[in-house]
Amino acid sequence: MKHLLFLLIASTFMLPVFAQQKQRASPHDTVSAKNIEITYGRPYKKNREIFGSLVKYGEVWRTGADEATQITFKKDATFGGKPVKAGTYTLFTIPAEGEWTVILNGQLKQWGAYDYTKNKDKDVLQVKVPSKKIDSAVEQLTIRVEGSDILITWDKTQVTIPVKS
Repeated sequence: MKHLLFLLIASTFMLPVFAQQKQRASPHDTVSAKNIEITYGRPYKKNREIFGSLVKYGEVWRTGADEATQITFKKDATFGGKPVKAGTYTLFTIPAEGEWTVILNGQLKQWGAYDYTKNKDKDVLQVKVPSKKIDSAVEQLTIRVEGSDILITWDKTQVTIPVKS
């Protein structure tokens, strides 16, 4: 009985600690277009150097803040010129100067990119797209659908991924 009482009291104090580990640190947004819906965390630049510093070149990035960015295709499409089936995926990127690798992964509900290596075998596709420098810095990470393209813009970098449905 003492053990049961101890566990009940301990869990009352520990539950808030565990809940805090997954709290969102950044605002989130959902972008919807004809065939696409993207939900992502929107971190701020806050006078930091982003690409090559905060977001390391050559390393997998969750492409946002908090949990990995999620992208849903309502029907079959092409993403960066490669076919993708209707469904929901996590979107990761590997930034590099001048070119990014964009990854769609079938494992949902990943927190950050911490478990990406463990789930790499669930990659649906990888495409390489050029990145370009833009003149003025964008303070908050922005993902938007413009025409038949997905644009990822943050700091002084922009990436365009062609999508057709």
